[in-house]
Amino acid sequence: MIRILHDVKIDWLAQRRVILLASTLILLAGLGSAVVRQASPGGTDAFNLGVDFRGGTLLTVRFKQRPSDDDIRSSLAARSIPDAQVQSTEKPDVVLVKLPRQGSEEEAQQQAQVDVGRTRAAEALATFGADNASIESTEAVGAVAGRALRNQAIAVTLLALVGVLLYIAFRFEWTYGAAAVITVFHDVLVTLGFFSVFQWEINLTVIAALLTLVGFSVNDTIVTFDRIRENLRLRRRTSLYDLTNEAINQTLSRTVITAGLVFFSVLALVVFGGDVLRGFSLALFIGIIVGTYSTIAIASPIMVWWQQRLEGRESRTAAPSASAGGAPSAGGRPGRQRPARARAAAPRPSQRAARP
Repeated sequence: MIRILHDVKIDWLAQRRVILLASTLILLAGLGSAVVRQASPGGTDAFNLGVDFRGGTLLTVRFKQRPSDDDIRSSLAARSIPDAQVQSTEKPDVVLVKLPRQGSEEEAQQQAQVDVGRTRAAEALATFGADNASIESTEAVGAVAGRALRNQAIAVTLLALVGVLLYIAFRFEWTYGAAAVITVFHDVLVTLGFFSVFQWEINLTVIAALLTLVGFSVNDTIVTFDRIRENLRLRRRTSLYDLTNEAINQTLSRTVITAGLVFFSVLALVVFGGDVLRGFSLALFIGIIVGTYSTIAIASPIMVWWQQRLEGRESRTAAPSASAGGAPSAGGRPGRQRPARARAAAPRPSQRAARP
């Protein structure tokens, strides 16, 4: 196994309050952005939902002489379609054009056979030549279907988190599972907070990136938790605090190597992926950074804090039971038993001197 960090001795849990405070502030910033955008009069929506969730039209266009993507977007913007997405395909002369829903929501639902977006797009593509562009297929997503996709995306994400909780609770303990799920919620909410602040578009590819982030974060967390469990078996007398710090330091080399390789791969997508993969790559880019940080600074401190609270509660519950088992005192209340040494040192009745 390749190791780049040797004999690391960092007290990660000592800084848990500062780290948790920073994470809370980031979460509040994302939540505040979503609330302000949604509640302010004349403001934008909390999130910039894409065609998949708002409804719209997907066109497959074939060109004889293909113009650039920027020229296609400019032509569509001139026909009152400013937010169109142009995606290249394996065929160099075929492109996919995603158009947002045209007209009001009621109009989109009532006029099922009339595609306003397709008509406007055909007018825009005609500027490149009457016979240069032809629309081969049209797929429309209505407002109702967009809401259904949005609800399904939320349900899939929540079911994934529930599955993670059940697996880790079965594999370790429920406190470990709860800490892992809280960490995953943290990663997803921080990533969505960035999308709200900067108004990056959220579509189905972003949901796929969030689910990928869930798997990455949970995998990294399980590696650390598994090392903690191994340390607990080997050294039962050592405190959980020290064993957790040691486990994080022991797996730090693996965490840095794995996260670093994924980080540079995703960075290449951010730089060279283009507009089509922009949301997917940005979600993964932020998620990899936040997920690596939360594995070290969020999951383990929450698990240690929760476990210590449970052990403290159990010890307080066991203390009255232990005292209740003592012999009753003269007043009828349970009294303390003398230590074993004191009982052994006391003389027996046969050994006592007789009175004169």
